[in-house]
Amino acid sequence: MPYPLLMAGKTIMYVHGFASSAQSGTAGRLRTMLPAANIIAEDLPLHPAEAMDLLRRLCDTHHPDLIIGTSMGGMYTEQLYGYDRIVVNPAFQIADTMASHGMMGQQEFFSPRKDGVQKFFVDKALQKEYKACTEQNFSGVTSDEQRRVWGLFGDEDDLVDTFDLFCSHYPQAAHFHGGHRMNDHIFTHNLLPLIRRIDDLQAHRERPVIFIGIETLVDSHGAATASAQKAFLQLQENYQVYIVAPSPTNHPSYPEEVIRQAVAYYDSPAHDRVIFTNQRHLLYGDFLVADAPCDEFLGTTIEWRSSDFKTWEEIIVYFERLIG
Repeated sequence: MPYPLLMAGKTIMYVHGFASSAQSGTAGRLRTMLPAANIIAEDLPLHPAEAMDLLRRLCDTHHPDLIIGTSMGGMYTEQLYGYDRIVVNPAFQIADTMASHGMMGQQEFFSPRKDGVQKFFVDKALQKEYKACTEQNFSGVTSDEQRRVWGLFGDEDDLVDTFDLFCSHYPQAAHFHGGHRMNDHIFTHNLLPLIRRIDDLQAHRERPVIFIGIETLVDSHGAATASAQKAFLQLQENYQVYIVAPSPTNHPSYPEEVIRQAVAYYDSPAHDRVIFTNQRHLLYGDFLVADAPCDEFLGTTIEWRSSDFKTWEEIIVYFERLIG
C-alpha cells in the first residue's frame, strides 16, 4: 500500500550495494511506496573513489532530504556528511568481506545497469581501493552528525557484522529480524517506520501519543500476538507509539528477559520506544491502552478486552476514526 503523504515533495537518494544497481528492488520499493517523494538513484562506478565523486555531485545537485544506503551503499552513505542518513547493514569492512565471502575474481551484477554491463572483475588492486575508502568512514563524525545518522542491522546477517563498530561512533542503532538483503517485510516493518520518524523530525511534526501496556501485546508465554503486531505497525502511521512495561526489578510477572524478548517481536520500530514504570498515571500522553482502568491517567484510557474493545481490530478502528 503506497503512502502518498510520507516524504511528500522531498528528495530521497538511494545508494545501492555491491554488485547491484539503481534498478534494485529497494529502489523500486521506494518509488512505489513513496509516490510523492523524488527518488534519486544512479548506478555506482565500480571504483570507490569514482563512486564517491558521483554521490557528492548528486548531493550538490539534488540536495537530498534523506539518503538511504544498503550494504556497500551504507558504507558510502556514512561519508556523505551534512545530510540525514539511514544505513542498512552497512559494509564498513567490505575489503575483508570480499576476501572472506567469495567476492574476488569474476562477478555478475544482481540487477541490470544502464550501461548493459553484466560482469565485472575484482582483483587485489580493487580490493585495496575499497580498503582505502573504508578507512575514511567516521572521519567526520560530530555531535550534530550523530543526530543525523540512523543504523539498521539484521540479526541474521551472515555477510557483514558492523553493529558494534557503528555504535562506537553513532548512538542511533537498532536491530531488526532479518538477514543482509532487503525484502518486503524488512522494508515495510523497519525502514518505512524510520523514514516516517525522520519525516516528522524534519517537519517538527508532533503526532498524538499512544502508550501501550506490554500485557496487551503478548500472550501468556510472553510472545507477541499477530493482531498486536499488526496494530503496533498500523498505529505508527498516525501516532507516536510507546510500549509501557513494569520495572523488571520488582515485577515477577515480567522479568527483564521476558520484556526483552517481547519487545524484540516488534522489531526496530520499538527501538527507544519502551518506557519502564510502575506508575502509569505519571505518563504524559494522549492515550493509554491497558488491561485495566487507570483513572489517574490524564489522557484517554482504552481498556483492552473490555466490552467496547474486545479485540485489537476494534482498537485499530477506533483510532482510525479519530484521525478521520
